[in-house]
Amino acid sequence: MMEDLAMQMLELLMNSIQAGAENITLEITDSLRNDCIVMLLLDDGKGMSKELLERVSDPFTTTRKTRKVGLGVSFMKGLCESCDGSFAIESEEGKGTKVRSEVRKSHLDTPPLGDLGAMMMYAIQANEDINYTLSYRNDQNEFVFRSTEVRKELDGVSMLEPEILLWIKEYINQNIKALEEG
Repeated sequence: MMEDLAMQMLELLMNSIQAGAENITLEITDSLRNDCIVMLLLDDGKGMSKELLERVSDPFTTTRKTRKVGLGVSFMKGLCESCDGSFAIESEEGKGTKVRSEVRKSHLDTPPLGDLGAMMMYAIQANEDINYTLSYRNDQNEFVFRSTEVRKELDGVSMLEPEILLWIKEYINQNIKALEEG
């Protein structure tokens, strides 16, 4: 298992990127009141056939050509189930995929949320042309990051510039920290 939920989600984000998604939305609800962390990933990638969807949580099922195992979905499903949560995946060929992961926040084995800014930075590094939306909400407030807004402000400058990537990471983390503190 990975050390935090952000790195688990990054594995699923990479699946969406490899599926040719043009738009990826990640909605995270971190609720102390409901004692849960819910992560919803939506993409408009190529989707999966019914046959692949039935096997996707098997670690020996992958579409990669470089190795014969795919652990992202399998690990996330196992983590959710071991932390009193749930895991569901829906997909349709040509339309995209929806992954819903939930863990009980207070469960002893639930890893910390982790560095969501770094997670998004790595996703953008993998493909800066995708329209990413990250929504983080707690019991009081919500913060939304949209790569389309950053791209518009950059006016042709690549988001892959190291200073831009570091700014994105810090911007996300500072806003989430501000929500958690206030």
